[in-house]
Parts: sequence; structure tokens; C-alpha cells
Amino acid sequence: MAGGKIQKKRHGAAGGAGGGGARLQGGIPFEKSKGQHILRNPALVDSIVAKAGLKPTDTVLEIGPGTGNLTKRLLEAGVKAVVAVELDPRMVLELNRRFQGHPLSSRLKVIQGDVLKCDLPYFDICVANIPYQISSPLTFKLLSHRPIFRCAVIMFQREFAMRLVAQPGDSLYCRLSVNVQLLSRVSHLLKVGRNNFRPPPKVDSSVVRIEPRKPLPPVSFKEWDGLVRICFNRKNKTLGSIFKQKRVLELLEKNYKTMQSLQLTQDAEMGEEKMSADDVALLANMVEDLSMEAGDEKEDDEMEMDDADMEGEGAASFKEKIMGILQQGDFAEKRGSKLSQVDFLYLLSLFNKAGIHFS
Repeated sequence: MAGGKIQKKRHGAAGGAGGGGARLQGGIPFEKSKGQHILRNPALVDSIVAKAGLKPTDTVLEIGPGTGNLTKRLLEAGVKAVVAVELDPRMVLELNRRFQGHPLSSRLKVIQGDVLKCDLPYFDICVANIPYQISSPLTFKLLSHRPIFRCAVIMFQREFAMRLVAQPGDSLYCRLSVNVQLLSRVSHLLKVGRNNFRPPPKVDSSVVRIEPRKPLPPVSFKEWDGLVRICFNRKNKTLGSIFKQKRVLELLEKNYKTMQSLQLTQDAEMGEEKMSADDVALLANMVEDLSMEAGDEKEDDEMEMDDADMEGEGAASFKEKIMGILQQGDFAEKRGSKLSQVDFLYLLSLFNKAGIHFS
């Protein structure tokens, strides 16, 4: 319930069973445009808190606390502190009223603001029921947060959650899956039906546990995402077919010549290009490319480049170089949709050793 844009809405006939809306006890209407769907099942709230594995020394970040149902249980779990970030000033007021005079109120700090824009404080664990429209940017903002937190237990739209945990060969396996799993271990905890919310959303949900990897893999994220982006552009085509495309070959040859002109050796490149927090944070600006559509292959308007199409012996030689790398790792007939993290890391290492880069 944090993040997104506040939109003005007329609340004239929102309440009631037939009005399509729901209200707080104080008469404040929920706004679906802000992702305001409040968990109303106490047993489910208890289950989420239990699965978070909280410790007495934990500072918990809650995003979109709404009316404070989850907030209350987090405080009662005996944690050191709960920091709740809420966009809607009406909900902030409701939270402050609810916990005024509460014995545990000194452990609660409420921040009014957009979680995607504000600087997050230190936290050990994140527990949240978030607005689904901010799922991608929030996930990568959390993964780029430093110091690294222990884990996040978050409610997502079910399809998004299934993409996070999808494995090679699954229909929902995509760039989002690969990038998140490079940076973290993701596990599905429980499915949540839409009737557990007030008002009910149009989709089912799932709770997912995200544990950042420590340390991060020793690769450049720019390089990694550049390779994955190409492989998933036509994820059901063979890599041999993808890397024969004129656009891809021209891009890689340009990078190759640039690297040569800068005289960057393989050892210097691999030694310096460690993944950093800034490197990871770059992905937050790419989330629009991480489509939620199941059929995310584009029309194949790119032509494979035959030797006859190559301009000069240099271009033809470069194509042979690329094909040789794919054949060396037995990747030419493989598809991006079936490659594992280890496969992508190995393929990236083969390209880099040959002086081919993706950033």
C-alpha cells in the first residue's frame, strides 16, 4: 500500500456491497488505484509473520501498512522496531490514531512518502503486502539496498511471484526470473486467494521469500543483463539463430572494437568489473522491459546475416568468432528459456575471455 501515484477520485457512492468500494471504520474509502487491498484474514497475517522468522534484535521494514493489521502483529512479535513506509496521508493518520497510547508504540516509526523515491533506513528484514503495480521496481530497489538485509517476505500478484521462482524450461521463466535469481534466492511460501482482502482484488496472490546472495556473484551486472537481454529477446529461438542477427552482430562488434581501442585486457576487465550496489541499482530503470506478458517474444523482423551479407572479411570473421564461442560451450542449439544461472555465467565467461562484452 505504498508507492504509485496518488490520484484524485470522487468518493460519492463508493461504499456498500454494490458500490464496488470499501471503507475504514472512520469512513475513509480504499482506493484500488493505489493498490489498497487490506488483508482481513487474521490467520493469514499470523502465518506471514511466522514465516518471516523474526528475531528480537530485528528492525523490520513494512511497506504499505495501510490500517496496521500486519503492523500490529509485527510489533507483538517482539521485534526491536518496525519502520512503516506509507504513501497515503490518510492511512498515516489512521496508523497514528490506532497506535496512539499502545504499549509498543515506541517501537513504531511511520514514514510518509513514496517508497520508490525515499531513502530507506537500515532494516534486517522486510515484511510487506505491497501495491502490485510497484512489484518490479521495489524488488530491485530492495536488492540494491545496502547494507544487505537478511530476507524479505512479500505479497505479490501470483503471476509475478511465479515468474520470480520460475526455473529454466518453465513457461513463465523470463529475464525477470534470471536477474532476480542471480541476486537472491527466491522461494514460494504460500498462495493467497483474493477473498482474503478487503476489497478483493481481481487476481490471486502469493507470498514469496527473497534472500539476497552474500556475496554477490563476481560479475558485472551491466555485462550480465546485456547478455540476458539478447538471449531473451527471442527466448524460444536457438542462441545460434539469435547471435546471427545483423543487429546483434553489429552491436557486439562495436563493443569489441571499442574495448580493443581502449586496450582493456581480459585480466583488468575481470578484476575490476565486480558487481556493486550501483551496478545492481541500474536494473530498477529497466523494469519496463521485464514484461509480465506470457508471450513476450517479438515479431522476428531481424534477418540472420549470411556471409554474403557481411561487409568485408572483417565482419565475416567476427561472425565466425561469435559462432565459435557458442559452439565451444555447446550453446549454439540451446535456447535462452532453458538456460540456468550456471549456463549464463559460463556463456558470459566464454564471451569475455574472447574479448566480447555486452556493456
